Amino acid sequence: MGRKRSNNEDEEEKPIKRVKEKQEGRESMRPSMIKNKEKRSAVHAKLKQQKKLDKRRKVKAREAAEKKALELGEEPPPKMVPRTIENTRELDETVCLPDDEELFAGNDVDEFSAVLRKERTPKVLITTSRYNSTRGPAFIADLISVIPDAHYYKRGTYNLKKIVKYANEKEFTSVIVVHTNRREPDALLVIGLPDGPTAHFKLSKLMLRKDIKNHGKPTSHKPELVLTNFTTRLGHRVGRMIQSLFPQDPEFRGRRVVTFHNQRDFIFFRHHRYIFETKESKQKESKGKKSKDEKNTQERTIARLQECGPRFTLKLISLQHGTFDTKGGEYEWVHKPEMDTSRRRFFL
Repeated sequence: MGRKRSNNEDEEEKPIKRVKEKQEGRESMRPSMIKNKEKRSAVHAKLKQQKKLDKRRKVKAREAAEKKALELGEEPPPKMVPRTIENTRELDETVCLPDDEELFAGNDVDEFSAVLRKERTPKVLITTSRYNSTRGPAFIADLISVIPDAHYYKRGTYNLKKIVKYANEKEFTSVIVVHTNRREPDALLVIGLPDGPTAHFKLSKLMLRKDIKNHGKPTSHKPELVLTNFTTRLGHRVGRMIQSLFPQDPEFRGRRVVTFHNQRDFIFFRHHRYIFETKESKQKESKGKKSKDEKNTQERTIARLQECGPRFTLKLISLQHGTFDTKGGEYEWVHKPEMDTSRRRFFL
């Protein structure tokens, strides 16, 4: 039988227990829980430095393992791929495959085939909503400099159906309507002619050319068009609709490139031009041939991009069959709030 502890022994162990609990609490305490600002900043800096050292140590260990494997003639360990929302997206049955014969057969008979096969030249009519603002025409002026053969027509009191009818008679291939709310463009309506479809985009993060620092001035050459990450059937259709706004024979001499990049169903628009600069790099010769002061210059060409503007982001709200019709129109796809239940579900 073990002897029972006296009350005096229990009282002696209590302070030791409290000290241990305090030490464990300090170790598990987050910097945000520290009330003193100086101590909080010091602890945060220490944790950040330790995290940086641990990361550097892991990188060096991985590089050493790869080097050792190559020396032994073995396969290096597989590289770690970070988990992102894009590479963990939910499986979508409508993703286009390279060997999808049905998809390519449909491309030959859809509404954009005549323009994309160069049977018709793209001609775009741009107008505004009935209640316009100063930012609307400024944005349209930038769009006209981006899209070749684009023409601005004042909306006035005309109904949109009459504008579509007029555009068909004048052999336009597309109509773009810039919608304005609270003096700021907030939506784009793109109507394919003569048979549609009609796409409604939400417009956000607009930055006009004049607001971009060190912006370039584009030429009148036909731009090169870049569309990326339109992977599903809906994205493929939207991509072909955007493609039909531009000529299919870019003039590379103008060094202009227009990009529509889809990421997480947000379409980012950018307009750049290539700049080629010739720079001289100085190289020292060996001591035996020339003196230390004499140097050999070598020219090299450096390519960079200069943004021309404008800059904005689009998000598809709906895609409607045929030309614009709010009452009797049938919709191919409509975005609804209940579709946003998962962050890893994308439609384009």
